Amino acid sequence: MKKEKLTKEDFLKSNSLKELFGIIEEKGIDFSKANYDLAYYKELQILQIELVKWQKWIHKTGKKVAIIFEGRDAAGKGGSIRRFMEHLNPRTTRLVALDKPTELEKGQWYFNRYIKHLPNPGEVVFFDRSWYNRAIVEPVMGFCTKEQYDQYMNQVSVFENMIYEDGLIIIKFWLSISKEEQARRFNSREKTPLKRWKFSEVDKKGQELWKEYSKYKEMAFSKTHTPFSPWINVKTNKKKQARLEIIRHVLSMFDYENKDDSKTSLVPDPNVIFKYYRENIS
Repeated sequence: MKKEKLTKEDFLKSNSLKELFGIIEEKGIDFSKANYDLAYYKELQILQIELVKWQKWIHKTGKKVAIIFEGRDAAGKGGSIRRFMEHLNPRTTRLVALDKPTELEKGQWYFNRYIKHLPNPGEVVFFDRSWYNRAIVEPVMGFCTKEQYDQYMNQVSVFENMIYEDGLIIIKFWLSISKEEQARRFNSREKTPLKRWKFSEVDKKGQELWKEYSKYKEMAFSKTHTPFSPWINVKTNKKKQARLEIIRHVLSMFDYENKDDSKTSLVPDPNVIFKYYRENIS
């Protein structure tokens, strides 16, 4: 039996979405995915309105906020950050996505290249990967020595405590993805010309060295999950759901002006986003 489709005439004779949905129902067209997407974009817009209110309050009160996005390749770090920044004032928000260190930076204290990117009063800075490169990626890929890694692990919580005591609010997200979903997204990147630039040889090694990544990730969490700078895990196999819950989590941490006027819940789903000790996905 041939499946019915929406036609140009269907759109022309529909005077509202309600009428269009009626035609879709009459024709027996599966609209579940599109319906899900519509609900997602509606919810995202409401949360982004809250982010604008939140940012104004951050600027007004002089808070300093650094939001760190870590996770395996293709876990959705960049996409999540884009949804955060889409409607925020660029004068008081910044994205930091550093390339590999220069020869000069290699000779400096490891944290030096990140310090100059920390937020000023009234500013929010998003880190697409951060100083945690040395905790996980570098030792797995052989980009640092054991001595450099050990020194870093001895210093990282002290460094975070220092900037915390100076008034910096640090929010650390680990975006969790399954090995199968990562492979599917890699395959999609290779086939899509607009996404191909994201794929590299390091990505391929990420699949091969999956267990090594898991080992170093767990060691990093055990050393750096602290009361002043906890790790927040996010299940990101469902990207859209994860983005909404990440925004919700950030908003839930602050008592910004007119927060009670929100038209949606600002309580994150604990089945999607939770502190490190409940982690059970890679």
